[in-house]
Amino acid sequence: MAKAKQNQQQEKVSELRTALLSCKSSFMSAGFFSLFINLLLLLPSIYMLQVYDRVLSSGSESTLLMLTLIMVFMYLIMGGLEWTRSQILIVTSNRLDQLLSGRIFDAVFAQAINSGGRVLSAQPLSDLLQLRQFMTGPGLFAFFDAPWMPVYVTVLYLFHPVFGMMAVISGVILVILAIWNENATRGDLQDANRESMVAQQLAQSNLRNAEVIEVMGMLPRMRERWQEKQMALLTLQSRASGKSGMISSISKTFRLTIQSLALGLGAYLAIHKEITPGLVIAGSILLGRAMAPLDQIIATWRGFLQARVAYQRLAKLLDEIPAKIVPMPLPAPLGEGQPGKSRDYAAGSSRADN
Repeated sequence: MAKAKQNQQQEKVSELRTALLSCKSSFMSAGFFSLFINLLLLLPSIYMLQVYDRVLSSGSESTLLMLTLIMVFMYLIMGGLEWTRSQILIVTSNRLDQLLSGRIFDAVFAQAINSGGRVLSAQPLSDLLQLRQFMTGPGLFAFFDAPWMPVYVTVLYLFHPVFGMMAVISGVILVILAIWNENATRGDLQDANRESMVAQQLAQSNLRNAEVIEVMGMLPRMRERWQEKQMALLTLQSRASGKSGMISSISKTFRLTIQSLALGLGAYLAIHKEITPGLVIAGSILLGRAMAPLDQIIATWRGFLQARVAYQRLAKLLDEIPAKIVPMPLPAPLGEGQPGKSRDYAAGSSRADN
């Protein structure tokens, strides 16, 4: 019995997951475009390397012109790819809304009916909006770009093994900062979301009984109760934002510091003739580019947590309130009774009139 109930719950929870899986091809297309975008992000380092090692040593203006034209052309292609990727995710978010909005709208009304009007909240609709905003925001782009970090690390190893080791150590430190950010803000954000829902339900309940509250002079007390919930919400959100902001500042400071240290390291290697002067600048730029996705994930981690909480609430709602079973279609009634009874009724009516 318990196993059957668990399987049924998994089937219900998969309703939201099924909607996301139906958009799998769109996510794969966005990831395919991310591959070429991240390959083109190697362009600044390659351009800087060629300028330092070829143009400055040869003094050839024609080489500089051709390199610059190629760079501009490739940047235009990269811009087009990024625009296409963003459009794919926008269309995907709209499709997800079309798949779920009607179902969630019905579930919200069913929840209000089942609770006898005690639960009146449009929070699930806001949760769907939260998911859509995350899907079209910079946070999701960072998750698409992060898997291509090994490409940058490999190129840095080709520049010099020390560059590669620095990139690996820096990546590990940023991952630790990301885990710290998750553990430091998760509890406060969950409590803040819970307080937000309580405050919203309290406000809706008060508005539903606004006339009674006004006549009985209960408005000041109701306002105090709502402000207590609101103050608790603000305290939790401020604490979570403070922790997240501190960790984001540490992450950004570390990334900029390590990028400058890579420049100094490159200068040291160039002095000892282990790399060319062009690799000094190219290595520093590429190391900063390799660390950028992790830094952006840390900066947008709060939005990711909010989207995850919204997903969990929607999954729970769809689990508790299953979709209505579509009834068997019946033919439209024609309004025709039995012929004999119709004639008897007509005859009886005429006799009654006479």
